[in-house]
Amino acid sequence: MIKFSKKIEYALGTLQYLGLHPKTSFSAKELANTLNIPYEFLSKTLAQLAKSNILISNQGMKGGYQLAVLPKDLKFSQILEALNEPINVVECASGDEEICERSNICLIKSPMFQLQMKINELIGSTTLEDLLKLIKEDSQNQNVKQVVG
Repeated sequence: MIKFSKKIEYALGTLQYLGLHPKTSFSAKELANTLNIPYEFLSKTLAQLAKSNILISNQGMKGGYQLAVLPKDLKFSQILEALNEPINVVECASGDEEICERSNICLIKSPMFQLQMKINELIGSTTLEDLLKLIKEDSQNQNVKQVVG
């Protein structure tokens, strides 16, 4: 099973929130409270994203975080890279075959590498804007359900 770490989940949620509120700065505390994310954990994640130029970090009374790039220009793969969180379907998919003692007799290695390549393509082509569109579509569907229901 492929499962994202909490760091990735929290980063994506935060970036989506910032993408829905362009040109607005939010403190780490505001984001943590609004998104129900542990403050210390989020602070470190935001610092990583700022260091990678995904976020702008402004200091001072009116400081805070905001997106440094347009959502259409921010790829999911860049976020994973900034957080040093690769997604591998199996350990050896990272390219290090010495991780597994069964590498020379493994029957799933080739299919898993193929699957990994497809996942990498998807992650490399998906942008924050794509994720924001899904949120907007979902909220429209929720509104329809509320109106119809």
